[in-house]
Amino acid sequence: MKRLLFFAAAFAAMLQTFSAEACTGITLRAKDGAYIVARTIEWGGSNLNSRYVVVPRGYRQQSLTPDGSDGMAFTSRYGYVGFAVEDERFVAEGINEAGLSAGLFYFPGYGQYATFDPKLKAKSVADLQLVAWILGSCKTTAEVKAAIASVRVISVYPGASTVHWRFADASGDQIVLEYIDGKAVFYQNDLGVLTNSPSFDWQLTHLNNFVNLYSGAAPTHKQGAIELAPFGAGSGMLGIPGDVTPPSRFVRATFYQTTAPQLDSARATVLQCFQILTNFDIPIGVEFSQGQTPTDIPSATQWTSATDTKNRLIYYRTMYNSAIRCFDLNTIDFSRIKYRSEPLDRVREQPVVPIVVQ
Repeated sequence: MKRLLFFAAAFAAMLQTFSAEACTGITLRAKDGAYIVARTIEWGGSNLNSRYVVVPRGYRQQSLTPDGSDGMAFTSRYGYVGFAVEDERFVAEGINEAGLSAGLFYFPGYGQYATFDPKLKAKSVADLQLVAWILGSCKTTAEVKAAIASVRVISVYPGASTVHWRFADASGDQIVLEYIDGKAVFYQNDLGVLTNSPSFDWQLTHLNNFVNLYSGAAPTHKQGAIELAPFGAGSGMLGIPGDVTPPSRFVRATFYQTTAPQLDSARATVLQCFQILTNFDIPIGVEFSQGQTPTDIPSATQWTSATDTKNRLIYYRTMYNSAIRCFDLNTIDFSRIKYRSEPLDRVREQPVVPIVVQ
């Protein structure tokens, strides 16, 4: 427990002192009915030491609390595969055997969890452990809403950045969860895009500022006696924001997602998601002020994932290795498999594609 608290404290300190956290999520649907939820995870302060975890049915976990005591205990009803950051219990993205996808996105400066009450610690779950609990407990977004109503989500370290969450099930239904003034607020996410702050409803309203954007080229027209013509393709998207702030990434993600052609298969759509999300890779350096020494890691975009909720597949690539690797949950017997935790880049030079878990 002391070791876990040490890592949690270190992670919370990074969330407080470094502001280059950025995540971009999109959703595409293939013609074969598969929904692909994809996202990036960025952190420019240090290597997140990301790991994959394979969690069997019946696996028991305990939530952290601010006073160091044990919070809510939870046991997995469903097995799942997740990608964790800093500590194997802090699952940031994953999918369970029922086809439910869950992921957290940093939400700095906004949101507020419930105040920790020691008398209610048995029903209190830490924000960074919420994804693990939901993946082990729920099958649908409706079940997610019911489950959230039964717990108190808390921050283990006050002052650390809050997060918000995206959940999507095999039917394609998708919701966003944010905590406002200590209360859970759900948004239906029919668009399928999510970034960071401000709140999801603000991001949707902000899109109206870019009503002028469209795909293709702007038509040639005369401005007085001068004829104006586009220099090349894409002139219909002049004015699209190109910086890495969450509102700008939300706008770009929406534009790229909604203009993407619908492809025939889930696999082709997964590759399409990875291609789109390369537009959101953040190179080290741009987020550091003059005089600051950039972190010695390849990219602030530490990994990108794409989850096929229909076919129970989760793909990923990392800043160290651009090869796309895959977990097929259909090949894993979650009633027999033992808990497993390994670095995402356990074999950087010759990755195994796909990864077989026995």
